[in-house]
Amino acid sequence: RKIKEPRQIAPSLISICTHNSSPMETPHTKKRRVKRKWQVFPGRNKFYCDGRIMMAKQTGVFYLTVVLILVTSGLFFAFDCPFLASNLSPAIPAIGGVLFLFVMGMLLRASFSDPGVLPRATPDEAADVERQIANGAGGPGYRPPPRTREVVINGQTVKLKYCFTCKIFRPPRASHCSLCDNCVERFDHHCPWVGNCVGKRNYRFFYLFILSLSFLTIFIFAFVITHVILSDRGSGGLWMLSWKQCSAFLHWCTVLEVVVCFFSVWSIVGLSGFHTYLISSNQTTNEDIKGAWSSKRGKDNYNPYSSGSILTNCCTALCGPLPPSLIDRRGFVEPDSAQPMAQSNGTNTCPLTQLQSHMVKSVE
Repeated sequence: RKIKEPRQIAPSLISICTHNSSPMETPHTKKRRVKRKWQVFPGRNKFYCDGRIMMAKQTGVFYLTVVLILVTSGLFFAFDCPFLASNLSPAIPAIGGVLFLFVMGMLLRASFSDPGVLPRATPDEAADVERQIANGAGGPGYRPPPRTREVVINGQTVKLKYCFTCKIFRPPRASHCSLCDNCVERFDHHCPWVGNCVGKRNYRFFYLFILSLSFLTIFIFAFVITHVILSDRGSGGLWMLSWKQCSAFLHWCTVLEVVVCFFSVWSIVGLSGFHTYLISSNQTTNEDIKGAWSSKRGKDNYNPYSSGSILTNCCTALCGPLPPSLIDRRGFVEPDSAQPMAQSNGTNTCPLTQLQSHMVKSVE
């Protein structure tokens, strides 16, 4: 009998098999597969600068806010400040510049930061909770109502609601934002003007933004009118001028400033006053709208988070330590470990190697 020579296997195929069967990967390959947590974040947020900036998905109104502030302030500094500095005081442009920088700083700080998003449950934790829900179900297709837990805070009973999206029991004062699809700690509201949720970690910056914007709007409006009045001296009165004279005297940029400031100041000042009331009573917009601590719900219903002092409540909201972010959005996600192939005697084998061994042993 003749013994057949084993067929030669291409070296390229053997090298491919050897590479695939190796449990170790080169550092370059491993580095390419590593992702940061913001890249696989389950919410509807957008991230910039490698996860350092976190915003809501809808940011169109935020850009409108930035444009309105920049255009109005730019026109004021370009057309009104030179006249006011030479005729009244050079401190006017300086004060306006400080207010403008503070407003922009607080706006960007409130818009780009994590509002206090709560991390979702891990797959193991979620599976355990789902198993408990399934065991308590009354039948196939039955969905139990949202469960709650009760805790006592300063003598007041507070209910903790279960979030079926994040698979967690929300802490007190937390709520799920339907636009960002996240549970936010001390949720106040979702503000499209800043392009982000307003919660525990950025509420103070939001409040300082609207408060300083109120001062800036009043400041620009008052000194634009002052510019108009001072320039009108000796002309027989502004209202006595013809339309052509008014067009030559009042530049269209000044008119635009007056219109924008006039229609903005009422809403901005009103919003600042409303949030000043909320801070002084240690409430959130969400709680105030729902009437969570209203006396109509019962005589014994009261706000357990208020200290009873306006000064203490303001210091707690504005001067307390800033809590750290809980989602670690710039952390690294561990890559999934490679699944071993079929094993025979405890070692990884390759189908191509098995084929070669079988061909060497085959005889006729």
